Amino acid sequence: MGTTQLETVPEPKYWHLKTVLSEALDSEFSVGEILPNERDLAARFGVARATLRQALEQLELEGRLQRRRGVGTTVAPPRMGVAVGTEQHVWPGAAGDTWQPTDCTMTAPPNAVAAILETAVGEQVHTVRRSRVSQGQPVAAELLYVPESSVPGLPAVDAPSGAARARAVLRRLQGLSLEGQERAVELGSARAEDAKELDRLPGAPVLVVTTRFIAEARTAAVSVATYRADTCRLTFGDSGVEIHHGPERHAS
Repeated sequence: MGTTQLETVPEPKYWHLKTVLSEALDSEFSVGEILPNERDLAARFGVARATLRQALEQLELEGRLQRRRGVGTTVAPPRMGVAVGTEQHVWPGAAGDTWQPTDCTMTAPPNAVAAILETAVGEQVHTVRRSRVSQGQPVAAELLYVPESSVPGLPAVDAPSGAARARAVLRRLQGLSLEGQERAVELGSARAEDAKELDRLPGAPVLVVTTRFIAEARTAAVSVATYRADTCRLTFGDSGVEIHHGPERHAS
C-alpha cells in the first residue's frame, strides 16, 4: 500500500480521513479482513493517532467496521435489510424464515404489548425467543408474544420447554389463516438483556420493529424484534427481510 497524505481541508481532519478510509475499505479490503494497526494506519495517512481513532470510531458507528476483542478492527459485513411497508404476509417460522428459535416460556408481556394483544395486564402468554445471525455475527433478537387463545390445547408433554416448545408454538400458530400484519419501526437503546445477546454495550442504538399479526379479525401474536443499528438498514418494498450485499469489496 502506498502512502497518502491529507491535504488541508475545511472540514474536520478526522471526517475527511473517514471518507478516505471508507474508500479504501471498498477497494482494498474484504469482509472480515483485519485492518493494519493504528500506528501503521496513522503513518500511512499522515495523521495523529487521536485523529485516526476518531475516524475509526465514526466508521464503527456507521457499521463499516467492527472492533472485536482479541482480534482487532475488522471490515464489517454488509448491513441487513429490514423491510417495512411490505405486502408479503407470512407467519414467523414459515418456509424461508432465517430466525432461529431458542426458547419459549410463559411470561406476562410488557403493558404496551398486552394492550395490543387485548390481554389483561399480568396475564401470561407464550413468549418465544428467537435470534438471527449474519456472517457469524448476532444481528437481531426477537420476542414473539402468543396468547393462549391463538394456540389452544398446546400439549406440554410433546414440547415441555426450550427451542422444541418454541417450534411447537410456531407450528400451531401457522395453522391459523393470516389475514394481515401491521409493522412499526423506531430507534431505541439496547436494554441489558438485548445488549448481551447482540454483543453490544447497554444503551447502544438499536432498531425496534414491532409487528402485529392479525388472524380471525383479532391480534393473534405480537413480535418485538431488536436489530443492531450498526448492522441493519431499513428497506421499502415487497421483498421481505433479506441480506443486501452493497458494493463489492476486494482483498488487497
